[in-house]
Amino acid sequence: MNSHFLKSKTLWICVALVAVLGLIGAVLLMWRPPIAPIERPTTFDAAQLQRGARVVEAGDCAVCHTRPGGEYLAGGLPLVTPFGTLFSTNITPDAQTGIGLWSMPAFERAMRQGIARDGHFLYPAFPYVHYRRMSEADIADAYAYLMSGPAVHAPAKQNRMNFPMNIRPLVSFWNLLYLHGEPPTPVAQRSEAWNRGRYLVDGPGHCAGCHSPLNLIGAEKSSEYLQGGSVDGWQAPALVGLGQRDNPWSREQLVGYLRADIVDGHGTPAGPMRPVSLSLARLPASEAEAIAEFLLSLESPHTVTQTPSKTPASEPADHATGALLFSGACAGCHGPAAPMRVIDGRPGLQSTSALQAASPRNFLKTVLEGLPATPGSPGSPGPMMPAFAASLDNAQLGALAAYLRQQARPDQPWAELSSTIEALRQETK
Repeated sequence: MNSHFLKSKTLWICVALVAVLGLIGAVLLMWRPPIAPIERPTTFDAAQLQRGARVVEAGDCAVCHTRPGGEYLAGGLPLVTPFGTLFSTNITPDAQTGIGLWSMPAFERAMRQGIARDGHFLYPAFPYVHYRRMSEADIADAYAYLMSGPAVHAPAKQNRMNFPMNIRPLVSFWNLLYLHGEPPTPVAQRSEAWNRGRYLVDGPGHCAGCHSPLNLIGAEKSSEYLQGGSVDGWQAPALVGLGQRDNPWSREQLVGYLRADIVDGHGTPAGPMRPVSLSLARLPASEAEAIAEFLLSLESPHTVTQTPSKTPASEPADHATGALLFSGACAGCHGPAAPMRVIDGRPGLQSTSALQAASPRNFLKTVLEGLPATPGSPGSPGPMMPAFAASLDNAQLGALAAYLRQQARPDQPWAELSSTIEALRQETK
């Protein structure tokens, strides 16, 4: 009896000890100390600021941290995720609402570990899993550039995250699983441009954040690196096998596209890719050339073709109505004799990537949302297109899409056009 009691007591003590140790481990995992505030630096090296400006452009910082109509880098842009809506934060050097009190070590910790100066965890929508691959020099240059800019007082907006992801310390367990990687070691057998392109793609550019599929808890599927993903309702196409496709990319085409040009055979970037390409256009052309060299070296693990093994059943299409809609709404810019075809080299729609794609989603999104005017060459708004969400009803949009798809891929009509259009309308409500 006493022996049994002692064994039971010992077992419960062991269980309690394991539980206590587990609790202590969890607390340590979910807690990070704050880093002391500093006085904002006031003197900077001009050469470092120039380098830092390029790093910030390469990292697409303004793309997420500047809302439409808002102050540069003052945050407030809503980022819709499967787990709720986040609002980007103020990364100007304002002491109260920005990063004005952050030291270089605090900034580097945020970039490499996703931990704010006060110790709270940042959500992985901030791509620290990629920024941790950046060099120390680039992070230091970015810090100097950000701290040298004008301070904007812009308090953070309240996030609307769903339970349990509204409990920030739980991100520590996500980090335990997925936060890894270091700055890449150059591959001796590859060119300097190739190595630079890999660094830009995997580090500051964080391309896999959009162009790789995500798992159920929002982490990139490393086994499907750059094989396509989705962002803000758009399909981010695969970046592997770009030279192996039915409509392959040349180096010249890809460089132009990355720099927001209108490219014959593929069109121009739209949706979330548009501001990214505009950032790349502000950098030396050698950066886009390096990215193109790296991406064109990546072969797809699968045979890349847009011809499915079995053509899906398509919906009845009213091509006559589609032709009339094209003539009235689109031909002025995209018709064979349209002046815009000469002025800015605008391609025929049938050759664009959106109409060549297996899914109609990106084409429909472009028609619904248009292409906002952006600064181009002096005196030019750059390529632009009006939004047709209010002027085309669902039947008209479907007829137009079916007609143009028939021009582009007569052997592969799009299936489920109506349901895709309905889904897109619901997403914008």
